[in-house]
Amino acid sequence: MKNSPDFASWIIFESEDFIVVNKPPDVSSLDERLGTNTSVLRLGKVYHADLQLCHRLDKETSGVLVAAKHPAAYRHLAMAFEHREVIKRYHAVAKGIHAFHETMIELPLTTTAKGIAQIDFREGKPSATLATTIKAYKRHTLVECEPVTGRLHQIRIHMAAQKAPLVADTQYGGEYLYLSELKRRFNIKKFEEEQPLIKRVALHAFGIQFLGLKGELVNVEAPYPKDVKALLKQLDNYDV
Repeated sequence: MKNSPDFASWIIFESEDFIVVNKPPDVSSLDERLGTNTSVLRLGKVYHADLQLCHRLDKETSGVLVAAKHPAAYRHLAMAFEHREVIKRYHAVAKGIHAFHETMIELPLTTTAKGIAQIDFREGKPSATLATTIKAYKRHTLVECEPVTGRLHQIRIHMAAQKAPLVADTQYGGEYLYLSELKRRFNIKKFEEEQPLIKRVALHAFGIQFLGLKGELVNVEAPYPKDVKALLKQLDNYDV
């Protein structure tokens, strides 16, 4: 049963009830409509046949993703999510300097037919995100975002509404970031095209916390993937 080394290498926590993985970027949580062999769920079921995902992450978002190993565990966490007893923490790199101190962002959201989130004060569903600055650079800010609700693209559009769009989030007003924008006397080789420091939205599901079936505290953090590490390294070096 445990013959999927890719999935096993993603595991950062496992108990008799749950598995928590550090999902890589650009891997779908569920099978896509066109079909894929690399979704977390499909690979997870090779590792453990009864596995069910308890929530989802966008395809390009990396980080903590919880799966239940049996139906009772799935029901338990589904109820915890419904009662907002699960704490999720995301780390995001935003454009600009922002001093968030447990700032509660409350803006109602709807989703268009094309799957784009938008602020809608008439028909939008209540949506809340708690934002705290981790580190302010010269032109960017590393922010911890705790979504109180779980709307589509909630963190991305809430941050954009604070004039803090996420790096590389072109859908919601963000821009790609290049080393040439940070480093003085940056030279690129002739005939080469400069690549952005990160090619996907700079958002990582860093941590999750909930109570297990026996009342035990489950608190798991996911290390940054390579692209986020590389981005922060360049900001540490040149955006100070």
